[in-house]
Amino acid sequence: MSASPKLDALRAELQAKGLRRAELHDDPFVQFDAWFQFASEADVHEPHAMVVSSVGADGMPSSRHVLLKGFDHGFVFFTNYTSQKGRELIDHPQASICFPWNILSRQVRVVGTVEKVTESESDEYFSTRPRGSQTGAWASHQSEVIADRSVLEGRWAEAEERFEGVDVPRPPHWGGFRVLPREIEFWQGKPSRLHDRFRYTVDASQPTGWRVERLSP
Repeated sequence: MSASPKLDALRAELQAKGLRRAELHDDPFVQFDAWFQFASEADVHEPHAMVVSSVGADGMPSSRHVLLKGFDHGFVFFTNYTSQKGRELIDHPQASICFPWNILSRQVRVVGTVEKVTESESDEYFSTRPRGSQTGAWASHQSEVIADRSVLEGRWAEAEERFEGVDVPRPPHWGGFRVLPREIEFWQGKPSRLHDRFRYTVDASQPTGWRVERLSP
């Protein structure tokens, strides 16, 4: 079921218009910002939600939704470093992310390497989180098997008591990752599966540092 008649009409308009190379900015981050702002202004639900895929030691991929918290020369999100995705990204610092703006018939796909953000960046963002989320970061041993919900609620109560009346510090096991792209693809859906796809690839021989190519759908 579609979200609203407004979004239905916008999706149809974008599908009819399609995507042309002349309309794309030479800088993929500028292009991403334009699409991100468009999705936000169109009232797409959680436009900053993205799928992050990491790889384990056995070569098995694993995907989950996280929230984009910023982008500069990379795409930034925050998590528990001891979680499954945290351990996998530290041990195998490569990832793929995807923004599924399906209601607009658009996607952005990114492939690249991963680095931790600086501690000051993690501290700065952690300080803006709601207090319950801050104590929750201390309470949750993310991805760990627990007997039942009471274990989690008990740890959260302990964290609330521990930091009562003081600012909650950032846990040492919690912080950000930045995905540094080597490829960024913009996908615009079209009728009859004749979709428009453009891929930016890092290329030092290009004046902009990026090569842009149209891909077959």
